[in-house]
Amino acid sequence: MTIATDLQTQLERYLADLKLLVAIDSGTYDKAGCNRVNDWLEARLSPLGYAIERFPQLETGDHLLARMRGSGQARILLLGHSDTVYPRGTAAQRPLRQVGDRLLGPGTCDMKAGLLSGIYAIEALMRAGFDDFAELALLCVADEEVDQRTSIPLIRETARGFDAVLVLEAARENGDIVTSRKGNVVFRVDASGHSAHAGVEPEKGRNAITALMRRLLQLENLANPDAGITLNIGVIDGGRAANIVPDRARAAVDIRAYAQAELDATVAGAEAIFAAADDDGIQFVTTSHSASPPMPRTEAIARLEALAIRVARDLGFELRGVSTGGAADSAFAAAEGVPALDGLGPIGGLDHGPDEYILESSIVPRTALLAELIRLICRNTVQAL
Repeated sequence: MTIATDLQTQLERYLADLKLLVAIDSGTYDKAGCNRVNDWLEARLSPLGYAIERFPQLETGDHLLARMRGSGQARILLLGHSDTVYPRGTAAQRPLRQVGDRLLGPGTCDMKAGLLSGIYAIEALMRAGFDDFAELALLCVADEEVDQRTSIPLIRETARGFDAVLVLEAARENGDIVTSRKGNVVFRVDASGHSAHAGVEPEKGRNAITALMRRLLQLENLANPDAGITLNIGVIDGGRAANIVPDRARAAVDIRAYAQAELDATVAGAEAIFAAADDDGIQFVTTSHSASPPMPRTEAIARLEALAIRVARDLGFELRGVSTGGAADSAFAAAEGVPALDGLGPIGGLDHGPDEYILESSIVPRTALLAELIRLICRNTVQAL
């Protein structure tokens, strides 16, 4: 029996598990909900021979690392997350439902179906008696959907010991997998002016909002969309009332690029814009932090991509690797020099919204792709990766 045929026999069980997981609210700060997902993962993986380690967190659910040893040489890490963006109560309001080929529900695409595909791929390999790996591990973090994260050092440290990282995010809506990503930096600026009565003596004020806006408009000169360099002014606020000249204003800007050098140069350009003296005496303070490093398509990633394309053709469908501006945990693994492929879950889309979905018809072929890719990587030497 082939892996794909075996997985077809498991589809109804998969759908029942998906209904169960989607019914669990697991927003990032729903600690109990995320840990219910972790409990399910632990109960499913332990009987397969996995050693489970959990990393408790103060505000979020645990991060979970499951490791299993085999008899081969390659070490492969599956990477996913248990958290969603949805508040408690969403699961009850929008339980899993089917519309044609689409399975809709909170977290279906991002990424409970992906977690299930990881589990089902592992189970299918175990049923086939496959253990030609040195280690086959799964890391599931609980804070992927927020900026303030504790899991990034764990992802980096864990990835260093592996030959390949396969990320369980959903495939693109057209079926593409992801082989490179932009990095992004969040650039923040605070402006300080002087308040005054807007009607009686506005001349005595120093308008922090106006000054900030003038500088923000200059950021457009740093963008180069053709080269993939983008800036988005995503937050701007300030002031207290319409009749007060505002003495405070702040903004947050998302900066993205495919190369670290381009990111660094763009951030430096933004800092220079706000470092120039202001004629009205407005003071600017800037800070920036890297939300995610770029993930370039290295030669090693290209080799993994070629293996995935080969497996897909053997399974009867075409596959393509693409670049995206979105950030994901694959970038942290790649930053450690480990080749990573992203988008190995089922096909889906409309993440984070009321119509988030995966395609039922993609579950078996995409899970088979993941299982056979693991097997093919293990057949290749570590040097080939």
